[in-house]
Amino acid sequence: MAEHYFHLKANWPGGRNDVGTIDAGQLKTKVSIPPEMEGPGIGTNPDEMLLGAAATCYIITLAAMMERSGLAKERLEMESVGIVDVTNGIITYKEIIHKPHILLRSDATDKEVAQALRLAEKAENACMISRAIRGNVVVKLDTKIQFAS
Repeated sequence: MAEHYFHLKANWPGGRNDVGTIDAGQLKTKVSIPPEMEGPGIGTNPDEMLLGAAATCYIITLAAMMERSGLAKERLEMESVGIVDVTNGIITYKEIIHKPHILLRSDATDKEVAQALRLAEKAENACMISRAIRGNVVVKLDTKIQFAS
């Protein structure tokens, strides 16, 4: 078993509504509380970063599974939505909805369509970030499959 270590350095100069910075290798950005939660909305925020981690892990996992299975696609795109609930001052990351859009070749068979749907489901279960948040954040899929013209 090999362990991999990822490192992040954070700097937070003041109080709740200040702006900090993070540096995690290729990810270097300002961070603050989003305006939806009465913050300054400068740079990114933990809500966007969790959504970004979940979405990128999922789409990379799905692309790798499609490649390994030999399922030829024309394009793979995705939109993801994160839902955060704020009730009585308690903030809870409630749900993430991934909406993968798989564009298959125009001559794709019914079997390949079924395989694409199976892989979309399987990727959500295999994604490291989905597994890490399971039991705390609901992850749903809304998969769309189309054919290239």
